Amino acid sequence: MNKKELESNFETGMLSDYKEAQKLGYNATRFLNMFYEFGGVTTAKKLLAKEEFVQEGVVKLWELGRLDLSIEALVLKPEYKDLFSRTELEIAKDRLNKLDYEIPE
Repeated sequence: MNKKELESNFETGMLSDYKEAQKLGYNATRFLNMFYEFGGVTTAKKLLAKEEFVQEGVVKLWELGRLDLSIEALVLKPEYKDLFSRTELEIAKDRLNKLDYEIPE
């Protein structure tokens, strides 16, 4: 699979997770605005680069018991790891570990 296809699949996954979170009552409008402005991979990179340990969206998903819908969890899926740097992957892993989320292998 080429990089463009991988990025497209990642974006599809992001929107799918967003829609699933919506069903639970969480409307991540700032995330969606970023997604449409920058695209999926750039949005994920921007969110991972933020200084805060955990952002509002991750906290909301944690409260809902659905950290599997977080950008951090999506980034760490084996099929998408090549889109991100080692540092970005470590940030995602660290954030989820601090929230006691067991990362699937």
